[in-house]
Amino acid sequence: MTRLLAVVVLAVSVVLPAAAQNSRAPDGFADLAERVMDAVVNIKASQRVAQRNVPLPQLPPGSPFEDLFNDFFNRQGPRGQQQQGPQPNQRSQSLGSGFVIDPSGIVVTNNHVIAEATDVFVVFNDGSELKAEVLGKDPKTDLAVLRVKSEKPLKSVKFGDSDRARVGDWVMAIGNPFGFGGSVSAGIVSAKQRNIRSGPYDSFIQTDAAINKGNSGGPLFNMAGEVIGINTAIISPSGGSIGIGFSVPSNLASPIIDQLREFGETRRAWLGVAIQDVDDDTADALKLGQKRGAMVIGVDEKGPAKPAGIEREDVIVRFDGQDIKNSRDLPRIVALTPIGKEVDVVVVRQGREVVRKVTLGRLDEAPQQASVRQNDTRNQSQPSGANIVPGLNVGALSAEARRRFNVKDGIEGVLVGQVDPNSTAAERRISAGDVIVEVQREPVKSVADLRRRIDALKSQGQKRALFYVASGPEGTLRYVTLPIE
Repeated sequence: MTRLLAVVVLAVSVVLPAAAQNSRAPDGFADLAERVMDAVVNIKASQRVAQRNVPLPQLPPGSPFEDLFNDFFNRQGPRGQQQQGPQPNQRSQSLGSGFVIDPSGIVVTNNHVIAEATDVFVVFNDGSELKAEVLGKDPKTDLAVLRVKSEKPLKSVKFGDSDRARVGDWVMAIGNPFGFGGSVSAGIVSAKQRNIRSGPYDSFIQTDAAINKGNSGGPLFNMAGEVIGINTAIISPSGGSIGIGFSVPSNLASPIIDQLREFGETRRAWLGVAIQDVDDDTADALKLGQKRGAMVIGVDEKGPAKPAGIEREDVIVRFDGQDIKNSRDLPRIVALTPIGKEVDVVVVRQGREVVRKVTLGRLDEAPQQASVRQNDTRNQSQPSGANIVPGLNVGALSAEARRRFNVKDGIEGVLVGQVDPNSTAAERRISAGDVIVEVQREPVKSVADLRRRIDALKSQGQKRALFYVASGPEGTLRYVTLPIE
């Protein structure tokens, strides 16, 4: 099964380990392919779907199109005829790839390959086929683990260290492109830590090894024959390879696969904070010295971070000994940390580094129902108060304004009535209907409060300030740095 969008869920290949091996192009890939080919499998997944009745079009008697339509639908047979009563179930089928990681019959593939399949079969290189049991799957990283029962030990491959892969390393991918069966392609690692916005833990290996529809779930080998990635997606307008493919790194996949094998589900650690990126202006306002870390914009009252003393506007720059370069790093590192572990979290607070010890909890991964935005009038303008902040026209958050802009109950502050489309505020996604809750950690509940706060900051020589802003009927809170003069 393959997902086709701007990003097509498919496959990619990966990288090599030893620098000496990568100093020159390999003489060939035949020996490597022969060594690992039998561990790569095809995945056949099918799902029963009900056939829908397709009634014949009703044409007026004597219509010039009557003979044409009758002839067409008669040629179609049962599919074109109106039938009475329930229709027999049909099967929707998909093909993908996978690989054996344990001789006892443990197979790894992509979650989207099996999706909601009712029947999954693993097809081996010699043509034999075994029915598979789904041990577990994780949509957030697009991984799934299957088990087959074989009368003999199966050929398997091992995971390598994806962190050792370097841009420019040779890699080899094996999969089932377009359902043709086991096929080999080779290329190099084009980039690492790619974010394609497919999930919260994106950190893909990018490769130019040819990956196509049906390669999803296949292995990405380094030149030592180790799997350092799992082919997952490509960028393509047509579904065919244009040399931009992505793979889940083995160091991200391995612990998740272990959890799926043991528990049938993922068990991720939880810090209990909402975060956002730090831009240059925010780094300057918070005295960070340079753009880095993940800024805390909210702390869960019941989460592990709260009793540890982590506060809103803290910038997390180091977690359990690992540097946090941006907000994408933190969720991935936290998720791979053992639940219950006490870790040191280094935050920058008012220009100083502070260490907080946090005992991690377990993330509740039950699906949350998204809020439905109704009567959204955020783009409507509302004549209001003075231009205190460049590009913004602000006013009181009256009962009528709260109703008109559907502002969440409990949100208090100053309403943004209009936004200059050519302003910095517009570039940073401030919209009519947003509410300014705080400026530089100080609440503002009226236009007068906002004016006094801005004037005080200007008198201290500040040219920009950190605004805490609520958006939409959900009351989503975030920080935005804006010029104040």
